[in-house]
Amino acid sequence: MSEADEQPDGADPTGAEPGPAGRRPALVVVAVVVAALFVCCCSAAVGLVIAWSAGLFHPPA
Repeated sequence: MSEADEQPDGADPTGAEPGPAGRRPALVVVAVVVAALFVCCCSAAVGLVIAWSAGLFHPPA
């Protein structure tokens, strides 16, 4: 058996960089991280607006 015969089906025997299918999991991870940061920032902003409207940032009278 040659080395090319030992490669699984669909494998690139030249060892080239992965194509778009190989980068898809990385893009999913980046998208999840961006979405999580967006949700955290939005919830923090909503919390600050609620605290401001409740007078928690105003100086005591």
